This record gives sequence, structure tokens and C-alpha cells, in this order.
Amino acid sequence: MDRKVSELLNEQVNKEFYSAYLYLDMANFYSAKGLDGFANWYEIQAKEEQDHAMLFYQYLHNNSQPVTLEAIGKPDKVYESLMDPLTAALAHEQYVTSLINAIYAAAQAANDFRTIQFLDWFVKEQGEEEKNSSDMITKMELFGSDPKGLYMLNSELSGRTYSAPSLVL
Repeated sequence: MDRKVSELLNEQVNKEFYSAYLYLDMANFYSAKGLDGFANWYEIQAKEEQDHAMLFYQYLHNNSQPVTLEAIGKPDKVYESLMDPLTAALAHEQYVTSLINAIYAAAQAANDFRTIQFLDWFVKEQGEEEKNSSDMITKMELFGSDPKGLYMLNSELSGRTYSAPSLVL
């Protein structure tokens, strides 16, 4: 495997674990506000990000590449309004998309077709993640200022369940 591709994949392990921390921090914020549905949504997001980290981890191992686990940064966002975590989540997903795109570009430059195929799932996943984040913002804009609407939205989000990704390595 190309050294640059391996390095970027290795860095992505850490970035995905950071994403999990970030989403747990958002869950903490909503839990403190009494919005258990929103907290549930972001707790599940955190689990998904942990799974993503492990997919990169396993892919590196499956390709005889060393994995270096770095320290996971502390989330540094301060949320004041109920909308703040939602907009931060969208910005973060857009950032993660840029990271995936950079790895994809490096794999293309190295003619690393196996890694390109592996990343195809993540490209699709990031499209879904950005849409989910955008949809959350839209729903909050529409219903969040009305207590009954916020209650219904919170109830909807409490119904989200966890399912592990089905990517074959």
C-alpha cells in the first residue's frame, strides 16, 4: 500500500474516534436539557463513528499495515442553543467528507483500486450523514420553537435504533 494512503487511513481511525467523542458531547448537552430523544440520536451517532473507526482499523490490518493509535482530542464546542449541536454536526460531517475525499484522491493517485473500492462505501455513507444532519436542522427550524413540535421531534428521535454497518472488508 502506498505510504501516503496508509498514513491517511491511519489518521482517519483517530478522526472517527474523535467524531464519536464529539457526538457523545452533543448527547450530553441534550441530555442535560431533558431531550432524551436528541441524546439518543447522538449516542447512536457515536456508536456509528466507533464502527467506522474500527472499519478503517481492520482494513489497515487486513492489508498488513501498522496502526498507530493516537490520543483522541477533547471536544471543544460550547453549545448555547438547541440548534448549536445540529449546525456543528453538519459542519463536522462536511469536514469528514473532505477527509474521505482526500484519502480517495490519494488512493486514485496511487492506483490503489482496493482502497478506492473500500472507500466507496464511505463516500455513500457521508452523503447520508450530511443529509441526516441537514434534515435535523430543517426539522428544528420548522418545529423547534414550538414546545409541542419540539416534544414530537424529540419523541421521533428517541425511536432511532442502532444497526452496525454491513461493509465487507
